[in-house]
Amino acid sequence: MDTSRIIAVGVARLSAVARRTSPLLILTAATTSVALTGCASIAERRGEAFMAASSHIPRELTKVSLPEYRVAPPDILLIEAVSNIRQPTAPLRVGEIVAVQLGNPEPLAPPDPEAGPLEAQYQIQLESQYKFVDGEYLIQPDGALDLGPVYGRVAVAGLTVDEAQAAVVRGLQNYEIGTDGQPTGIANPQVSLTLPNPQAPQPVTGEHLVRPDGSVSLGIYGSVPVAGMSLAEVRGAVEAKLSAYLVNPEVNVDVLAYNSQVIYVITDGGGFGESIARLPVTGNETVLDAVSAIDGLSQVSSKNIWVARPAPAHLAANGPCGEPCGQVMPVDWRAITREGITTTNYQLMPGDRVYIQADHLTATGNFMNKLFGPYERILGVTLLTRGAARSFENNGNRGVGGVGGFGF
Repeated sequence: MDTSRIIAVGVARLSAVARRTSPLLILTAATTSVALTGCASIAERRGEAFMAASSHIPRELTKVSLPEYRVAPPDILLIEAVSNIRQPTAPLRVGEIVAVQLGNPEPLAPPDPEAGPLEAQYQIQLESQYKFVDGEYLIQPDGALDLGPVYGRVAVAGLTVDEAQAAVVRGLQNYEIGTDGQPTGIANPQVSLTLPNPQAPQPVTGEHLVRPDGSVSLGIYGSVPVAGMSLAEVRGAVEAKLSAYLVNPEVNVDVLAYNSQVIYVITDGGGFGESIARLPVTGNETVLDAVSAIDGLSQVSSKNIWVARPAPAHLAANGPCGEPCGQVMPVDWRAITREGITTTNYQLMPGDRVYIQADHLTATGNFMNKLFGPYERILGVTLLTRGAARSFENNGNRGVGGVGGFGF
């Protein structure tokens, strides 16, 4: 069998498959698609709106306050420390500054009698600078205070203020070695060691993210579980945690970002999936606010909109009629936007789903494209194959005639 005959047989079989798709099947599919998508009449929507108006559902102009806010991940809290004075028993750390005063320093040595007036004055100033201790001193990286070339260094890191003062006293009593080889120094040094800045070493004020485990981090003071608490309870928990490090801590707690409570706007793509927008709840949103947040209705959207409010699991599974049920509230988009009627412009609550159905004609057209797309491709291949077969046949006939004409 030659090539042209094989192609002709294939074309005939493909044509038979395409012819089996009757006009009745096409009409049935289109009718079924329209029936499935449905279309609520204006009268039905008005009736549903009237039922909604007679209910106590919060809506525009009759909004209600949401229940007391409960913190949950991933909210962001703003914690401000009103009072964060460190405990007197808190240890000193490297890099902190302490104020040290010595009431009875070593006496100044008499100036050199052979020195001039200016040189003698310079010697007195230099010696007084080394022997007089009255100023602020930085705790060095090795944890010691450098009191100068006369008294040397004293380790204070990790000690309380009182312990550090006692360590400085011992250091001044034994800062040099006498002629007998025994430590010597000031007999009874009068030392005062204080903190010029009694604030806590790490500020608490700032933004604090509620972590997935429901806690917030307070830096070097550890973490505090706050999930499920009100703001007053969070404040008490934070102050109780800081009381081990600060003197009578006082903090102010507020929510900087409400990330845990959201509403969802679901847009039907007319047979090509659904898009979901997640919007934070501030307690004042309505249906119109939610739709405006996604830049309005898309080109494939219809005016058929409703709000689905989540119900507890035991109620959703066992409704009044013994069947699963939910709270679905229809939205009259035309009344809200064109007539300013607020009946179905509901106040949205955390977890609400605003569903925007696709236009029925658009959805039907997309369904038809999906249904008949494969057949259109088969038909296209069929026509292309048949055209190629005819081209081969015509070329073969012309070739035979040409050979005879030349007499070969």
